[in-house]
Amino acid sequence: MKYNYQARTKDGELQVGTVDAASREAALNILSGHDLYILSLETFKESDLLNRVLQFFRRVQRKDLMVFSRQFATLLSAKISLSTGLKTLYNQTQNLTLKETINEVVSDIDAGLSLSQALERHPHVFSEFYINMVRSAEVTGRIESVMDFLADYLEKEVALVSRVRNALIYPVVVIVLFVVVAGLMVTLVLPQLAPIFQESGVSLPTFTMALMSVGTFMAQWWWAVVVVLLVFVFLLFDYFRTPEGRVVYDELSVKLPVLGGLSQKVIIARFAEATSILIKGGIPITQAIEIASHTIDNAVYKDVLHEAAEKVRAGELMSEALEKSGAFPALVCQLLAVGESTGRLEELLSRIAAYYTREVDDLVSNLVELIQPALIIVIGIFVGVLFASILLPIYNLAQMF
Repeated sequence: MKYNYQARTKDGELQVGTVDAASREAALNILSGHDLYILSLETFKESDLLNRVLQFFRRVQRKDLMVFSRQFATLLSAKISLSTGLKTLYNQTQNLTLKETINEVVSDIDAGLSLSQALERHPHVFSEFYINMVRSAEVTGRIESVMDFLADYLEKEVALVSRVRNALIYPVVVIVLFVVVAGLMVTLVLPQLAPIFQESGVSLPTFTMALMSVGTFMAQWWWAVVVVLLVFVFLLFDYFRTPEGRVVYDELSVKLPVLGGLSQKVIIARFAEATSILIKGGIPITQAIEIASHTIDNAVYKDVLHEAAEKVRAGELMSEALEKSGAFPALVCQLLAVGESTGRLEELLSRIAAYYTREVDDLVSNLVELIQPALIIVIGIFVGVLFASILLPIYNLAQMF
C-alpha cells in the first residue's frame, strides 16, 4: 500500500513524497528510520488509468534488474553483508525507480525483515518468481548461486526479447509505410479518378470498384473508423487483463501455428531450469514445482503445474502427473521418468532445459531469417493489386481513344 507523507529532515527541510508499506505503522517505521519527523501520513489514492500510466513510466527494465542481480551476487560472493551490499548498489544504480526501491529494501532489512520479505513489498519491481527464488535461497543458504542464476535467467530473457524486437523493426516499418501509402492512394488518388472513369463508361475491375468504395467511405468516415478501432483495442486489452481473458489469451498463445510451438518451448525451458536449480538447492519436489510455476507467464500452464504438484504430494510421480496433463511433450515426460528412476532428476531437468533452450534459439533464428522474404512476398502482392486497380482502368481508358 502507498502513503503520501509530509515530513521534515533534521535540518528542518520540508520533504514530500510517497512510501510503500504493508500498513500505516510500517510506513511510520520506514520514515522514522530515515531520520524524518512526520507531519502527515495519508493513504495514497490514484485512478486506475493514472496508476497504469505511472507504473508504465516507473517500471524497471529487465536489463537493469539483470545488472542489479549480477552485481549483488558478486558482492555476496565477497562475503559482504546484505545491507552493505545493497547500499553499495544504491550508489551505483542509475534507474531512479530501482534506486528508490533498493533504499527501501535496505531500510526494511535494517528493521529486521529478511531479504525476501523486503523484496516482496515491491511487486512492481521484483516478480513472484524472483522473490520465491530468493526465499528458497534463504532456506538453503545458497543466496549467491541463486542470484547468479537469476542474473543468467534475466540475461537470457533480455537477449531473446532483444533478438525478436530487432527482427520485427524492419517488417513493422515496411508495413506502416505501405499502409500509409496505400491509404493515401485509396482515399486521395482513386476518388479523383472515379468521375473520369464513370463519364467515359470504362468497365472497372471488381477490385478497383471495391477499393473505390473503401476510399470513398474512409474519406468521409475515417474519424469514426479510428474511434471504433481504438475502442475495440481498448476493450480487447481490458478483457485480456481479466482472469477469464487471461486464460483465453494464454490458450491462444500456445495453440497458434509456429508461435504456439515457440511459446511452449520457452515455457518448458523455464520450468525445467528453475525446477532443476531448486531441487539442487534442497527444495522438496512439490515445492519446487510450485515455485517454478511462477517463472511461467501462462495461466494454463500454471494451473497444470499446480495440479501436478498436488498429485506429486499425493504420491504420484512428477513424470506421470505431467504426462496425464497432456501439456508437456512425451520426450519431457520420458526424460523425467528416467531421472526419477535413476535418482538424477535435477540432471535430467538441466538437460531438458538446455535442449529446449537450443530449440528456442534455433526457432527464433529461423523466424528471423524467414520474416523478411515472407514480408517482401506479401507486400509485393498487395502492391501489385493496388497498382493494378489504378493502372488497368487507365489502360482501358487509353484504349478508347
